[in-house]
Amino acid sequence: MSTSVAAIADPTAPPRWLACRGCGSLVYAKRFATAHRVCPDCGHHHPLTADERIGQLFDAASVSRVGGAAYTADPLGFTDSRPYPERVAQARAATGLDEAVVCVRGTIEGRPVVAAVMDFRFMGGSLGGAVGELVAEAAESALHDRVPLLLVCASGGARMQEGIVALMQMAKTSGALARLDAAGVLTVSLVTDPTFGGVAASYATLCDVIVTEPGARLGFAGPRVIAQTIRQELPPGFQRAEFLLAHGIVDVVAKRAELRSVLAKLLTAAAPPEPSAADALKPGPPDPLVRDPELLPPRDPWATVRAARAIERPGTLSYFAHLLDDFQELRGDRAHGDCPAIVGGTARFAGRTVVAIGHEKGESLAELATRNYGMATPAGYRKAMRLMRLAAKLRAPVLTFVDTPGAYPGIEAEEQGQCVAIAESIRLMAALPVPIVSVVTGEGGSGGALALAVADRVVMLADAVYSVISPEGCAAILWDDPARAADAAAALRLDARELLALGAVDGVVPVPEGGPQADPARMAADLAAVVGAALDALVPLGGERLMAERLAKFRAFGAPTGAPSTTADTTADTPSDTSPERSPDAPVGAPPHPTAEEQDQ
Repeated sequence: MSTSVAAIADPTAPPRWLACRGCGSLVYAKRFATAHRVCPDCGHHHPLTADERIGQLFDAASVSRVGGAAYTADPLGFTDSRPYPERVAQARAATGLDEAVVCVRGTIEGRPVVAAVMDFRFMGGSLGGAVGELVAEAAESALHDRVPLLLVCASGGARMQEGIVALMQMAKTSGALARLDAAGVLTVSLVTDPTFGGVAASYATLCDVIVTEPGARLGFAGPRVIAQTIRQELPPGFQRAEFLLAHGIVDVVAKRAELRSVLAKLLTAAAPPEPSAADALKPGPPDPLVRDPELLPPRDPWATVRAARAIERPGTLSYFAHLLDDFQELRGDRAHGDCPAIVGGTARFAGRTVVAIGHEKGESLAELATRNYGMATPAGYRKAMRLMRLAAKLRAPVLTFVDTPGAYPGIEAEEQGQCVAIAESIRLMAALPVPIVSVVTGEGGSGGALALAVADRVVMLADAVYSVISPEGCAAILWDDPARAADAAAALRLDARELLALGAVDGVVPVPEGGPQADPARMAADLAAVVGAALDALVPLGGERLMAERLAKFRAFGAPTGAPSTTADTTADTPSDTSPERSPDAPVGAPPHPTAEEQDQ
């Protein structure tokens, strides 16, 4: 029985009742086992052995062992209260394992995966030469089979009894993951409680995706060491999963009962198109995209601005729900924080793996505040870039949905390098070797919007706007009169008809009468047709041609030879949108202050 649960029974017989170490409640042993050792009262996740973890995650009868026999050397001849070989022998006798990690291959909900599963019972899951060798062998097996690698981590750190040899395992395992990165093989880390030291500072946090169980601790140094060193009180929940999620270090916190589903979605992202999706990959009916500005009715610019800001318009997550299958949101920039104004993750669209990213404003006043009015911080753009790099690794198209008044203006944003984050995102998109399709669904505000819109195809909804600055900001700066925002909106030519004429977008998607919010399902269906047609045209081109044409497209803007060229396809146009203009009195979800780009103009 694990030391994390105390038996309340005759020690010579299997216990019928157990005491939860989290809340102290008595739990019926069979119920506890059925729940994979999660307390039904407080939700505390008690440790699992490596074999229990494999049994919980993997499909029955799919598992086979990977790698050779574990060989644990004694490079230092180390002795504390007893010789190191005796400690290893004791751990083997107590656990029935050869070492602190078990490596297997199998399937999770039918998806193939190679896994290295650590067991904290074996000398605290410490990282020594044998553990590093087994993890490296698992990575090499995943590379050979071209299937994802799952690392289930539980460790107190490097194994001191092996000295510098243990330290070098951090480099060894990190190098093994680097080879998987170069080969485009997905890596996933499942962090369990606890994961510290050398494991935390190597393969546990180098994976493409980091999933944690609730309450799991992850860090380089333990909290007691940190508190004693800096002589400060640590914040509540320090180094626990929920704290790490809020600070951008991990992607997902999933309850144990949800782990199979979460991992299956991630593994699906690494899979080729399903045979059943063959029909979905065939060219569909003509998309409704309008490519000729003369086919679009004129709109009042200021009324269009107000319509684009309407609170009730579908947000990015609503579009994701309609358009995508197996969407798994990923969070955090792995450096500082998680920005709620940008959302993204892996998904399937019409049978293809995609990475979807977008600004999220929310669809209520409360959500607007929570999402910071769709104004992203540097952490948001760095999260988006992390996901774009994952897309490049998986050779998956990128879909972006733009709806923001601009990047967030604030002291913290400037301290964290807002301008650098925007610039790096624009540069990354310019040279990303996979197809990119961007949709301006509401507001496209300045550099904060462009940071997600350097794409092979840029389209916008008929009642959306896209501009270098907000009308209010333009009026305040050029005329010193914010009341002239309507005049500025007309002068900026920021509506879809004008932008299509200027070549700033490749096409316009008609909207239902009353706007996208009047019929979200129809709007999503039209967007699916537009995005599907774009991907059908772009995917066959290959990375080199995509990058060359994308760079040429944006190189042409402002060139003296004339109007900018586009790479839009030449399929026949369909009838234009005939939706009436929105009233100037439409609800507005505008932010309470200017955007970052407007502050110092």
